[in-house]
Amino acid sequence: MRGRFISLEGVEGCGKSTQIERLKGHLEESGYRVDLTREPGGTPIGEAIRAILLDNANNAMCDVAELLLYEAARAQHIEERIRPAIEQGVVVISDRFADSTTAYQGAGRGLNDQTVAALHEIAVAGLWPDLTIVLDVPAREGLARVKRYRETDRIEQESLQFHERVRNGFLQLAEQNPGRIKVVDGARPADEVTRDVIALVSRLLESP
Repeated sequence: MRGRFISLEGVEGCGKSTQIERLKGHLEESGYRVDLTREPGGTPIGEAIRAILLDNANNAMCDVAELLLYEAARAQHIEERIRPAIEQGVVVISDRFADSTTAYQGAGRGLNDQTVAALHEIAVAGLWPDLTIVLDVPAREGLARVKRYRETDRIEQESLQFHERVRNGFLQLAEQNPGRIKVVDGARPADEVTRDVIALVSRLLESP
């Protein structure tokens, strides 16, 4: 039996890490095999690329190089980890996927939409999530959450205006893909967000 592929998205500090861990626990208690992964990363090659992308010392990185690195990590992620797990009946939950690149490098950086979409097609090779959940919070609130708990990385240090464009990019994607992408208000108490996330995932898993 084929597994399912779920991604969680949103601006920095939207609460993805908390909700992903809760979702994983709920699904495992329900008897599902779950693989929790992340982008960029998820494989040794992907994690090495992640270190380059998020290193504050790499501020000279141009936008196109950044885009290509994300797609390279994604291609390896799908080939080495995501596709094999799904074929083995595992529910794969990814902390970010290609929609993040559309939002960050497309809407945020202003790179050409067609270029981003064409690179997605190469890297993704036909494998998109069955369900994508966007945890929506105002960019200012999300950044404030991050700064309360740790030092910010290269992407998190971008301007508020950049992160607001990213948020709008996610919301636009949800409007364009209503069947796959669902928006959940992430500014509410965590338990309320968890309830909605689990409901969406349960609906997916119960469908044929």
